[in-house]
Amino acid sequence: MRQTTEVREKPLLRPVRPAGWWFDGLLLAALAGLTVALATGHLYGLDLDVSGWAFAHDPAPLYWTARLFNLLGQGGALLMPLSGALALAVAWRRHSIRPLLLVAGTLVLTYCTIGPFKVWTDRAAPTATVRSPFLSPEQAVRIFNEDLPARAYDMSYPSGHVANAIVWYGVIALLLAALTAGRLPAGVYRLIRVAPPVILLVTTTYLNFHWITDGVGGLLLGLLLDRVLHRVPWDDLPLPGALRNWDHPFIPYP
Repeated sequence: MRQTTEVREKPLLRPVRPAGWWFDGLLLAALAGLTVALATGHLYGLDLDVSGWAFAHDPAPLYWTARLFNLLGQGGALLMPLSGALALAVAWRRHSIRPLLLVAGTLVLTYCTIGPFKVWTDRAAPTATVRSPFLSPEQAVRIFNEDLPARAYDMSYPSGHVANAIVWYGVIALLLAALTAGRLPAGVYRLIRVAPPVILLVTTTYLNFHWITDGVGGLLLGLLLDRVLHRVPWDDLPLPGALRNWDHPFIPYP
């Protein structure tokens, strides 16, 4: 008797909204345009005005409330451990290694994009004006500033808090939907995805951890990376035969 073997179809990219690559191109063009605008000295006035207002309006209750909400963006202390724990829970429940692939892929993508971008642009944070090395606002706000001294907090653009929040809370929402077998209410799913990035955009700017254009840049980059991750067919990626018993789908929508 001839034995038949299962043939897995070639994985197809998953749909995203808005559909098509035009929106990715728009995000990339907007990020490039913002970076060029800053490199040519534009928008510095906006950054300085917003930063100056924040420094002048920081009563203790509001300041510490912002600091508390800003903890939502702690990648190593919150986002990655929480995502890893949820991935393990989904993997155990679905008997699938694929949720772990999602977290690993997200970690690699963010590590290879956000960090190098920040190093390349070489911009000080607003707080470098009020603590060592005590830069002038006009010096701190510059991008591609190779003359910055050591410990100038020179990895400000784009905001890693905002970019990571968009990416990792998207992963967390997806894993929660998988853990609840698709019963996570749509409103809760959207809230998890939208609220943390918005909160971090506001708090990192108000606390002068970032210039306002850092936050906008992080928003554009985060949305672009989020679309990349959600296009990956995690349930259809080929796996070694040794993992056959752990090769089950986990994403709770077609």
